[in-house]
Amino acid sequence: MQNKSLKFAALVFALSLSGCGLLPDKVDETAGWSASKLYSEARDELSSGNYEKAVQHFEKLESRYPFGTYAQQAQMEVAYAYYRQGDQPQALAAVERFIKLHPNHPNVDYMYYLRGLINFNDQAGFLSFITKQDPSERDSKAAREAFDSFKQLAERFPDSIYTKDAIARMKYLVNALAKYEVHVANYYYRRGAYVAAANRAQQAVTDYREAPAVEEALFVMMRSYDALGMKDLRDDAERVLRQNFPQSVFFSGGRASDKPWWKIW
Repeated sequence: MQNKSLKFAALVFALSLSGCGLLPDKVDETAGWSASKLYSEARDELSSGNYEKAVQHFEKLESRYPFGTYAQQAQMEVAYAYYRQGDQPQALAAVERFIKLHPNHPNVDYMYYLRGLINFNDQAGFLSFITKQDPSERDSKAAREAFDSFKQLAERFPDSIYTKDAIARMKYLVNALAKYEVHVANYYYRRGAYVAAANRAQQAVTDYREAPAVEEALFVMMRSYDALGMKDLRDDAERVLRQNFPQSVFFSGGRASDKPWWKIW
């Protein structure tokens, strides 16, 4: 009896193993598609917002037809799809790969622009200094990297169709970074860290001379040096403020205008 049970168990096990082989493999719907067909379908998925499916099609296109013109276009489209999907690391990796493989491609300027956009849209945490959270904890790395990417585009491809927008975004980023430094300086001042406040405001003045936030940065320097009893430095800051902003509202106890300083395009 025990022997029959063992044989039956062995038979069931063997059937279960063979049954796995009876199940059909998942059919690849793209099998046999031409490069143009793959590209067309991938573009349709991209336009429909099916970014994951689009990436799959583009990657199959590149692997099956690596030496055609569609392959290079697919590499660019993959970077854009990841960007639209919100996958910043994958998008940046795809951009860097394309620039490295095709530094002289006629559309490589677009990839520099896209790299800037990817970092530009990764500023949410950086710009959260407008909340009541500690602004000194914000990271401006993405904003600086976006600026550098746009700057490379403007310097290498001054006639690119993307350069005008890149320059406008650079101006925005300069204003944003300067405003960020002033927010941090004010944060330190409110907590009595006057040396840190003065240093941070000085950094804004030094690094972002043309930004509107410089006006408030100079005022923070005045107040910080005044609180530290450093009269000469306080007077120097006031002199520079009066010279560059003779009608500054800070002289009448007001604050800088709340107009949308970031509206540059």
